[in-house]
Amino acid sequence: MQGRHYDNGIGSSDAASQGSIRAELLKSRPALRPGEVLEFVPGLMVTQHSGDGKANQYFLRGFNLDHGTDFATSVNGMPVNMPSHAHGQGYSDLNFLIPELVDRIDYRKGPYFAPNGDFAAAGSADIVYQRRVDAPFVSLTAGEGRYRRGLVAGSSDWGHGLQWMGAAELMGNDGPWSLPEGLNRRNLVTSLSRTSGPDRWTVSLMDYHARWRSTDQVPERLIEAGTLAGRPFGRFDAVDPTDGGHTRRTSVSAQWSRDEDGQHARLAAYAIDYQLALFSNFTYALDRPDTGDQFAQEDHRKVYGLSGSQAVEHSLGPWPARTEVGFQLRQDRARVGFFQTQARVVTDVTREDRVRETMLGVYGQTSVEWTPWMRTVLGLRADQGRFRVDPLSGNGDAGSARQTLASPKLSVVLGPWARTELFLNAGRGFHSNDARGVTSTADPAPGLSKAKGYEAGLRTEWIPGLQSSLALWTLDFDSELVYVGDAGATEANRASRRRGVEWNNRYVPLPWLLIDADFAWTHARFADQDPVGNRIPNAVDKVATLGVTLQALGPWSASVNWRYLGSGALVEDNSVRSRSSFTTNLRLSRRLGDKTELTLDVFNLADRKVNDIEYFYESQLPGEAAPVADRHVHPAEPRTLRVTLRRSF
Repeated sequence: MQGRHYDNGIGSSDAASQGSIRAELLKSRPALRPGEVLEFVPGLMVTQHSGDGKANQYFLRGFNLDHGTDFATSVNGMPVNMPSHAHGQGYSDLNFLIPELVDRIDYRKGPYFAPNGDFAAAGSADIVYQRRVDAPFVSLTAGEGRYRRGLVAGSSDWGHGLQWMGAAELMGNDGPWSLPEGLNRRNLVTSLSRTSGPDRWTVSLMDYHARWRSTDQVPERLIEAGTLAGRPFGRFDAVDPTDGGHTRRTSVSAQWSRDEDGQHARLAAYAIDYQLALFSNFTYALDRPDTGDQFAQEDHRKVYGLSGSQAVEHSLGPWPARTEVGFQLRQDRARVGFFQTQARVVTDVTREDRVRETMLGVYGQTSVEWTPWMRTVLGLRADQGRFRVDPLSGNGDAGSARQTLASPKLSVVLGPWARTELFLNAGRGFHSNDARGVTSTADPAPGLSKAKGYEAGLRTEWIPGLQSSLALWTLDFDSELVYVGDAGATEANRASRRRGVEWNNRYVPLPWLLIDADFAWTHARFADQDPVGNRIPNAVDKVATLGVTLQALGPWSASVNWRYLGSGALVEDNSVRSRSSFTTNLRLSRRLGDKTELTLDVFNLADRKVNDIEYFYESQLPGEAAPVADRHVHPAEPRTLRVTLRRSF
């Protein structure tokens, strides 16, 4: 079972915190939302603080990554993170993902890897789709909250090495909210690929649309009072019933590769057409008591990219070596706006800009095996960001800026001894800042904010059936991207330092039993001294997951997963902290013959009353005479059942 779920054995990676997850594991466990496939990355937590059509909230290594800052995600070679996004820097919406099509997830943590550029300082995940499905299938799901989903997928061989694969998904959900979410999602994926000798190419087309209503975070004082404007109010009620949004993402991509005689060449190109309109109200009636504080964030962009790499296996004197060089070019042409609205009707323009942002990265790295028990990987990456902003209306500065950054990388791998490897890693990474802040004339932010990271780790398979890794790491940032709850966006802030410990375990004591146990502890602080305090808001200090998976017990399979999201400071002086949460998910499956399977998923099995996210800031409800500093929460969903019937052909 272990080999079919992970590709993380001895000799497979350059760091203790690097690895791959196979499709077999993804199929064995339930996911409430598509983005939760990232929870298979050890130490990463996925939640939601708004409607399910919006990008998820991510937590990793003491970062509240908001919607993706400092964690780079790609699907089939296309980046998901959006720089200079209308809602937040690095916005990473994975709702277009179809989990059943995922072949593997390759993850890396820390800034130690030369091929990784913008947003990858804390980590990255490359999600790869299958080129074909084992057999055509139809999957139908129904659940509480009027959840319904239909998925059909298939593939065929067209001869001469050509393979076609396609999938279509329709999904709707109202959720547990008093205001029905009305989420409607449609999703299409198709690809054509060909393998001919050492050459392989794939062309893919994806099209995704979604619209929804949001029940955003609400102040705890309102839940405790139990009424708003004379009507009952509970945990799952909305203050502004017109919050919500709609989004679209259409892409075409092409990939080519050749593997022959110790040489490995890759070339990829993509084009993305993306739109988002998001209506939010986090302060209710603080700034505009008569009309309410709802605002709209709109993003219309086209993204173009090209990347390539060449790797050669060779000798460096008497030592075996492998050298890789590559480049990545990306340009975003976006129109982003921030508007004051009332019931989704624009009443004023705060600012609207045309943004052009170009990122060029080149890198090289060489791995040398000095002895059978020691190898090194030395890399160097150079990135240049070019930013241009042209105001269209409202406040804003016109301008352009450019910045170049060099990022050295080093990894040392020792062993194996007794099926145990030791790792030492160091490197520099970065995240880009919003172009509108970079080109500001008042207080410009740096275009590329540097990060320095160090890690010492080990991976062992000394105990038969147990794969265990331990990592001690440090990450320093020149400028922290912090989520501002009352504005609903991220902004550049003070320098920061994080350090932590991660312990990950995969144990297969019996052929039909897999046990996963991941634990992470983080110490996160601002690096400078300030009277307001040095805690980083929403930096969670502990996370843990435990999973037990039973496979092929006759017609039955099952998994139980426990997840713990720890507490974190909500303000810099640590006077207010979030509360930890602990939830349990269950999946139970039974085969009904060779081609039919029935699956029951139960989320939050114990029906615990916990929160997905908590913030602390000032807001003012209708009828309140003055602003109130309060904890604002978005509850996790209560116990939720879903049943899936899948039929193959």
